[in-house]
Amino acid sequence: MPEYLVRLAQVHESFRKAELFALGELAGVTLEIVEYHENSPFCIVRLPSDAAAAKVISRSILSLGIHELWGRGPSYEALHESVKINTSHLWAKYKDVSFKFTVDCFQGTRTTAEQRDIIESFSYLAFEGPIRMKDPEVSFQVFEHYDEKAPHPKYFYLGRFIAESGRHAKSTYDLKKRHYISTTSMDAELALLTANIALAAPGKIFFDPFMGTGGFPLAAAHFGAYVCGSDIDGRSIRGTGGSSRKGQVGKRDVAGNFKQYGLEGHYLGAFVSDLTNTPLRLPAPSNNGIRHGYLDGIICDPPYGVREGLKVLGAREELGDIERSNHQARHKDPTYIPPKRPYSFMALLDDILAFAAITLVEGGRLSMWMPTANDEDVELIIPTNPFLELVSVCVQPFNRWSRRLLTYRRLPDSEAPADAVTRVRKEYEKGVRADELNAFRRKFFEGFKEADKLRAGDYAPEETPKKIG
Repeated sequence: MPEYLVRLAQVHESFRKAELFALGELAGVTLEIVEYHENSPFCIVRLPSDAAAAKVISRSILSLGIHELWGRGPSYEALHESVKINTSHLWAKYKDVSFKFTVDCFQGTRTTAEQRDIIESFSYLAFEGPIRMKDPEVSFQVFEHYDEKAPHPKYFYLGRFIAESGRHAKSTYDLKKRHYISTTSMDAELALLTANIALAAPGKIFFDPFMGTGGFPLAAAHFGAYVCGSDIDGRSIRGTGGSSRKGQVGKRDVAGNFKQYGLEGHYLGAFVSDLTNTPLRLPAPSNNGIRHGYLDGIICDPPYGVREGLKVLGAREELGDIERSNHQARHKDPTYIPPKRPYSFMALLDDILAFAAITLVEGGRLSMWMPTANDEDVELIIPTNPFLELVSVCVQPFNRWSRRLLTYRRLPDSEAPADAVTRVRKEYEKGVRADELNAFRRKFFEGFKEADKLRAGDYAPEETPKKIG
C-alpha cells in the first residue's frame, strides 16, 4: 500500500492514534501506522488509495491534513535522493498541470528568501505548468521538523496534498460561541474527538446518560448520528438552572443548542433520570441467552462527585409504609422532587459498563471519561465487563490529576466468557457520606491540599507527610 504523511496537530498526543484507527474503521479501510512519535506532528501511514486517505482524514479533529509521501530524510540531500528514487515515475503525470509549493516549519521559521531557495531546489521535477497559489490542480508541501529552539531542522519531508481534515469543526462548536453552556460543559474539541473515537456516523443512534447541556450529543450529531440523552438534573436539559454564559438574554436550553447548529433533525430528545433508574428499555436475553441491543454508541463524562457527592434516585434509609405512600401519591406533582441517596463512584462506573453491555449492538462503542489522581496510591482501576473489550485509553493530564477517555467495544456474545451472563455484583465502598464513597474525591480534598501546603512550606520537616503527588 502507498505511504501517506499525516500532518497532526501537536495537542492531545495520546488521543491521536486512537482517532486515526477509529477513522480507518469508519471508512472501512485498513490503516497501518508506519511511524509515529508523540513529540512529532508527522505520522506516516499506509492506506489503500488517495480516496481512502481523503475519507479517513476528512473528519479528523487532531489532524491538519494528509499528503502522499514523496520523500523524507535527515537532510535536504537525503530528501532529494528519496524523492528521486521513490517518485520519478510520477513526475510526468504532473508536468503540465498548475501547481504550487509551500514550506511548513514545525517549531522553526524561514525567511521568504529561504523558502524560495528551498522550493527551487526541487526544480529537477521539471514541472512546466503554471504556478498558481490559489486553487492549483496539485499542491506540494515541504515539511521541516525542528527541535524546540533549535537553529536548524532535524528532519525533512515532501508530500503531495490529498485532503484537509475536519479540524475546523472545533471552531464551529467552540463553547465561546455556543448559546447555552454550563461550567462543566466539555471542551468542543474533546467532545468531537470523543464522538470520532466512538464511531459516530450517519444512521447510528447515540446516547449520553449524563448529558448536561448536550455537548456530547451535539458532537455525535455533527457526524450524522441521531442522538438522545438524560440527566438526573432536569434543569440542565430544560435550561431552568441558569447558564454560565454572561449577558445571556432569554431562555436557553439543550434543544436550542441543536437549533443553533441546524441539527434539530438529529435530536431525538431527552429525559430526566439516573442510570440506575433509566426508563429506557433494557433488552432481556432471548431463549439462547443473547441480548439484542439497540444503541450504536454511548458517550459520556460521568460526574466525578468532587464539588458535591454522587447521588442516585432513592432514599438514604429504608422508607416506612407511610413515607413510601407519600412519595407514590406525589410523584406526578410538577413540583415534586424525588429523594436522592449517596452513591459509590466505582459502582457508577461499573453500572455504566453493565448498561452498555445490555444496550449496545455488537461492535457498538462506549467512550467514557474517568478521572484519576497523579499518585500511585490512589490510581483508580480501569473498570471491566466480560461483554466489553477495552479498545483504547487516552489521557489528558492536568497538574495534580488526569482524566482518561476509556473506549470499549461490545463483543459478540459468542466471544464473551461462558459465565458472563451471570454477573456478580461487586462489593463497593460503603458509607453515607460523599467522601466515604469516592476515593478520588477524598484525594482531591485531602491529599491535594496537603500537597499545596507542602509547596507553600507550611510543614516543619518532622511534620512532612508521605508523598502526595
